[in-house]
Formats: sequence, C-alpha cells, structure tokens
Amino acid sequence: MKLEDVRVIGVIGAGVMGHGIAQVAARSGYDVVMVDVSEEVLRKAMELIESGPFGLKRLVEKGKMSEEEAKQCLDRIKTSTSLESLKDADFIIEAVTENADLKKKIFSELDKICKPETIIASNTSAIMISDLATAVERKDKFVGMHWFNPAPVMKLIEVIRGAMTSDETFNLTVELSKKMGKIPIEAGDGPGFFTTRFINSWLVEAIRLFEIGVGGIREIDEMCKLAFGFPMGPFELMDLIGLDTVLHIAEYMYEETKEQHYAAPITLKKLVFSGYLGRKPGSKGGWYDFYGIEK
Repeated sequence: MKLEDVRVIGVIGAGVMGHGIAQVAARSGYDVVMVDVSEEVLRKAMELIESGPFGLKRLVEKGKMSEEEAKQCLDRIKTSTSLESLKDADFIIEAVTENADLKKKIFSELDKICKPETIIASNTSAIMISDLATAVERKDKFVGMHWFNPAPVMKLIEVIRGAMTSDETFNLTVELSKKMGKIPIEAGDGPGFFTTRFINSWLVEAIRLFEIGVGGIREIDEMCKLAFGFPMGPFELMDLIGLDTVLHIAEYMYEETKEQHYAAPITLKKLVFSGYLGRKPGSKGGWYDFYGIEK
C-alpha cells in the first residue's frame, strides 16, 4: 500500500486521545470512522471535536480555518459502535484504554474484518508492539503509532516497529504522520519505548522525593517549571494524564523489566485506590485535591 491509497482512516476509541486523532485525520482530508462502545461517548467526542478547547470552533476563532472548512471536517467524521464499520478502512489507529488483553481482543477481531492490505496501528504508550502483534496474522502490517495529548496540538508521533513490521508499513506510517502535520520519530520496541519510559521515571521519582520530604507537591511543580521551563510540573502532569494510567504504566514497566526504580510508589497507589484519578470523568480529583492544596 502507498500513501495515496489511504483514503479512510479508522479510529478505535473516542476518548481523550481517540477524538483528537480523529480530528487531526479529518482536518488532513481523510474520511474518518470513529468507533466506541457507547453512543453517548461518541456524541461527547463529536462535541469536543467541534467545540472543545482544541476543537474546530477554536481554530475558526483564531483564523486558522474557515467555518466552511470546519463544517467539511466534521462531515468527514462518521461514528459507529461496531467494529464491522471498519471493514473498508485503509489505515486503523487503536486508541483504547491501556489494557493489553482488551487491545488484543480488538486486534484479533479487526484482523478478520478488515481488508488484507489494511494497516493496524496501536497508540499504546507502553505495551510492546511485538506483544500486541501476536493477536493478528498480519504482523507485517502492524505498527506502533504513539500520539501525545492533546493530539491536535502535540507534534511528535513515536513510530515503533514490531519484530515483524515490514519496511513498507513503517515507511507509510511515517509518511502518513507527516501528511497529518506531525513529526514522526522512530523508537525501539521495548516497554514504554522512549518517551513513556523516560517520563514515567521522572514522575515516579517526583513522588518519591515528595514522600521523603525533599519537597512539597506545589513546590516540586513550581521548581520544575521555573528551573527547566516545563509548562507544568510532574504532579500537574500526572493529574492530566490520569493517576490510574501512571500507576498502570509503572506496574507494567516494573513487571517487564524488574528494575526497582520503575515500581509504583505507595502514595500513588493510595490515591488511585481512593478514587483520586486526576482530571478525568468520575474522579474525586488529583494530587492537589487529595492533600487540600490550593492551586
């Protein structure tokens, strides 16, 4: 398959990452089929694409696109609750929760539904691509495509080859990323690839420094922003990512490597077990809320 053969992009998952990826693909001129298990989730995703903080209305207000272009972009996105609706997709990007068993179940079904030439990409932030590829026969057409939040804004896409990913699949994924206005960089297929392995080590270390009293939550966040020029500190970033996601990645990294510095700190577990998951639906709040710290 060549880049010009890609006309329909499927996106599985309409959450934070999925709806952002769908928006980028549609804005790049592709017909998009966005799939999730719930009509309500899909409805909210379309509202965010249209009117969210990184949505099309905001781009119109900033003069980056016309109202007609925004309407055309929305019209290019179709929604569905059935994987069967992806049977004609040329390139599929999976963006569901970071659960290997769930992802593999989806990939196994897609492998039977999709055209033989369809490429399947996973937006996993940590799970090895070679592991996920065991769910499909088309291992040469399976690739890692790690986007960053918020997808319409962040430029980097980590592109990861599985053990059996073909050069054709890898190169097409790189070219597709560029066409969508992103900067693709290859990362090796290890637990967490580069970015997640690096950032999670930093986040976990920040928690440990808080636990032993080197700095408070607000103080660590402020020091990181002032000293390193980061837009947000580690505790603010964890609240954005989701504390449950940070915990899951830490446990996965430790399980795969058995390196102690990846292990999840007790304080992180305590917050997650208590329902403090950060800035996400159904959460009681994040680090600042749990400890009663004013922002």
